[in-house]
Amino acid sequence: MNKKLLSLLLPIISTTVLAQEKAITISLSGNIMMGTTYPTTMLPDDDGENIFRDTKNHTITADLALANLEGALCDGGITHKTGKNSYAFRMPTRYGKYLKDAGYDFLSMANNHANDFGLSCIESTEEVLDQQGIKYAGIKGRNEYAIIEKDGIKYGITAFGHNNYTLMHTDLTTVKRVLTDLRPQVDILIVSVHGGAEGKSRRNLPYGSETFLGENRGNLRELAKFCIDNGADIIYGHGPHVARAIEVYKNRFIAYSLGNFATPYGMNLSGISGYAPLVNIRINRQGEFIDGVIYSFIQQPSIGPRIDETHSVAQEIKQLTEEDISNNAIDIDQTGHITVKYQSQQNKD
Repeated sequence: MNKKLLSLLLPIISTTVLAQEKAITISLSGNIMMGTTYPTTMLPDDDGENIFRDTKNHTITADLALANLEGALCDGGITHKTGKNSYAFRMPTRYGKYLKDAGYDFLSMANNHANDFGLSCIESTEEVLDQQGIKYAGIKGRNEYAIIEKDGIKYGITAFGHNNYTLMHTDLTTVKRVLTDLRPQVDILIVSVHGGAEGKSRRNLPYGSETFLGENRGNLRELAKFCIDNGADIIYGHGPHVARAIEVYKNRFIAYSLGNFATPYGMNLSGISGYAPLVNIRINRQGEFIDGVIYSFIQQPSIGPRIDETHSVAQEIKQLTEEDISNNAIDIDQTGHITVKYQSQQNKD
């Protein structure tokens, strides 16, 4: 090849190689319910304008930011939920802009509050998210998954819950069908899971299926690995409303529960229930985990998640990971940095 031509091509080749090798940053957070207008109006200070003030730098700067939307974005609707253990969450539609401003690209709707005010408010939520350019999935018979293309990378995201109006994660036949359909269409495949028993006493990850309020809330260890075995690259959960362990399996990242993130009303925020982790991980274009950081926030009632300078949230996840995951491929330090100890390829079948 002509030396002059080669000298012209080398910068282009080098740039292309670097672009292909550039790490991808994925931001993961748990349950978002930005206040409610039912049964009375309980909305955060400044009408919610500053709810993501301390956290949005981490979501905006990520290549992709995801969370779970725990409730409807709706200004009307009627709820049929009654009883001691029944809660119904309805956020004003005008709050949709805060999700966009915080940089969210995808929100799961596969949870036990998406249908609190019926189909009309599911449709309202979808309309609000459409207006903000935010993708969503998880309601049976509606959106089984979303595909987002950014910077030449196609991300596929699907969401599973434990209610019969969601794509149910207890139905592994459906889980496999959705993943099998989605995998060939995308570069990176991400799964959101709303499952597991709830509350402070359920912070440890059990073996086997979990039951809560008479419902089968799934076997999360089995489910996460089943998803990875069937093509998923990242699993993030949020059903227990408290943080749980994290794991790297077959070089793929699993967060078993990221708990609550921005829920200033209607949920217990005392002690570990107020912990609000935000996890940013870096992966390569094959979906393999490189490293990550657990950013620690603690929720303030009527305000939202605020910086935890003691890193107690990260230390909680570190402790739970050490207790619940044997032979884990990662280390977590006291400030939340996640590093790889060894490649977990030996877990492959």
